[in-house]
Amino acid sequence: MKKLIMTVCASALLIACGVTGTGTNGGKQPSLVNTKWQLADQVKGKTPTLNIENGKITGNGGCNNYFGNLAADEATGSFSAGSIGATKMACPNMDAEQAFFGMLPKANKYRVSGNSLELYKDGLLLLKFSKVQ
Repeated sequence: MKKLIMTVCASALLIACGVTGTGTNGGKQPSLVNTKWQLADQVKGKTPTLNIENGKITGNGGCNNYFGNLAADEATGSFSAGSIGATKMACPNMDAEQAFFGMLPKANKYRVSGNSLELYKDGLLLLKFSKVQ
């Protein structure tokens, strides 16, 4: 009985921490095609956005518009943004945009949970977005 209680407690702890592996759907993630997201964190100025359509990403980093390529695999949850280019306007508080542009290409995994999109580098959460309706 003691062993059973310890196993249940350990399982509950792992589930609460989100480290049980691939989840109930075997690692498969929803498609990101034709979705629009905005950064969930509060930043000064305009909130960064991420629009995904047919292997391309576009959006606004908080000041400048950007564009790039995206390879995302629903079966594995892999995410790879590359060839990112952006306009070159100067705005107050460019630090948030520079951090956003620095993290986006580092992401190698994605996870969708309800109306949230999380981008990870291995197991480290880099960016969290909320779905735009």
